[in-house]
Amino acid sequence: MQIPFKYICLFITLILIIPPAKSQDISQKIVENRSNSKEQQQKPYVILISADGFRHDFADKYQAANLIQLRSQGVTASSMKPSFPSLTFPNHYTLVTGLSPAHHGLVDNAFYDKNRKEGYGMSNKKAVSDGSWYGGTPLWVLAEKQQMLSASFYWVASESAIQGTYPSYYYNYNDKIDIDTRIQTVKDWLQLPEEKRPHFITFYFPEVDHEAHMHGPDSQETAKAVQFVDNSIGKLVTALNELHLPVNYVFVADHGMTAVDYEHTMRLPAAVDTARFIIPRGDALLHLYAKNPEDILPTYKALKNEAKDFDVYLSTEVPDRWHYGKKDDKFDRIGDMILVPHLPRIFSLSGKPTTPGKHGFDPEIKDMHATFYSWGPAFKQNYTIGTFENIHVYPLIAKILGLSYDPASIDGKPEVLQEILK
Repeated sequence: MQIPFKYICLFITLILIIPPAKSQDISQKIVENRSNSKEQQQKPYVILISADGFRHDFADKYQAANLIQLRSQGVTASSMKPSFPSLTFPNHYTLVTGLSPAHHGLVDNAFYDKNRKEGYGMSNKKAVSDGSWYGGTPLWVLAEKQQMLSASFYWVASESAIQGTYPSYYYNYNDKIDIDTRIQTVKDWLQLPEEKRPHFITFYFPEVDHEAHMHGPDSQETAKAVQFVDNSIGKLVTALNELHLPVNYVFVADHGMTAVDYEHTMRLPAAVDTARFIIPRGDALLHLYAKNPEDILPTYKALKNEAKDFDVYLSTEVPDRWHYGKKDDKFDRIGDMILVPHLPRIFSLSGKPTTPGKHGFDPEIKDMHATFYSWGPAFKQNYTIGTFENIHVYPLIAKILGLSYDPASIDGKPEVLQEILK
């Protein structure tokens, strides 16, 4: 049967006007000509695992059997307090730098830099992969500079050349590589010859955060995501036990999650003239960057009169406990004013309903607290500690790996978690 010419033309037109689906880069990146020094080959191994949004109580709430059993072999914190704001990018980078967000520069998932005259956003691949946005010295950079190889199966900033340095083995973030392949890759890394074997590895799970956002922290979908992470951890540990290596595991989350009034959202307050301010995307925190400094105080006064279900702060009056005010803002990236909603209220700049699960709020709120478990030869067994701040994970891992750093260069303190080590 001959296809009519008009249909051939239509087919060609559709091919031309419909863009192809964006392919994701799933290839492993390997930095050549690196080796562990003889000294570093004798060191133990640390795998830092983050399950995004894995609230402090999720393992017990959703019967995560593997994690419950593994933490009994090591250390359990009642919770880990995130840094403000309790958002993904700021806290993942805090965990690997030992610095608060205002000190390392990732002050939000999306923010504006007045000096660069450009914005950073977690979905902006160009910015995310640009190492010049990132302050501090991530653990993989610390390791590589001391001739210890590192690897990353995803982590915030791991696909950026920070201080000119990538992990020796890493992947650009994608959601196409299945969990069994990822686990096998970690096992393969740890079976490399000793001079090529990474001693510090990061591993990231997005599933719990995604489902808790979309369906709320009390949903069946969140329960299934917790079970997926738990089963995956069980598979990972079982696979690596076969290697008989001194592997230490640190299981964390970047923040918790809470239910919000996602149907009755707050619009941008009427006092804010959008022609006079730059306002990046946000919901649990809004930054207002004035194009003209003279607009700050009049707008602030008008906002104070309008504020009912939110707080408004000048950058000079942010609560000290957040370490987020003007005096802490090393890179001058925090808004001239910030707006913080009162739970369960949330901002939606579009005015539309948002997702039922959210985070980003005051770290003192217990629902914002994250999980911390650790197990392996470096850790005490069946040991429980109270709540601590996530800035202290960095010196803990550096201590296990025998990596040196300037204590004055980080906010974390080694003595806070010293007690959990054998």
